[in-house]
Amino acid sequence: MRRAAAAALLLLAGCGDGGADRAERLRAAGPNPGVTALLRIADARQGERLFHACAACHAIRKGAPDRNGPNLFGVVGAPVAGVSPRFGYTAALQRVGGTWTPERLDAWLKRPQAFAPGTSMGYPGLPDPLARADLIAYLRAQH
Repeated sequence: MRRAAAAALLLLAGCGDGGADRAERLRAAGPNPGVTALLRIADARQGERLFHACAACHAIRKGAPDRNGPNLFGVVGAPVAGVSPRFGYTAALQRVGGTWTPERLDAWLKRPQAFAPGTSMGYPGLPDPLARADLIAYLRAQH
């Protein structure tokens, strides 16, 4: 099931918003844009579309129950391994500590196993930096 969810997310990321809009947004971000520049041009609607694959394991509504993963409502600014007090986070994620900033979410979404070696998150990562920014923009809007 985790592989199917990861495959679906990668497929959606590959679809992207495509074409001229994507190219225009990337031009607006400037040459070699980092997370901050990409977040300035991020599209939360695209992020919401990407989140549909995440929804196989994660809810994102206030008070919604956890699934195979924690409810992500209010994740931006929340403690790492602490957004949902009911969820049993791995020791690997608990060791990371700190809070979920956009930069940390970007690193997590890029390669969860590199961010928190030993995490149980079976998702391989989202290689497209613009797709990650779009997803983070959507997560930021959910508070």
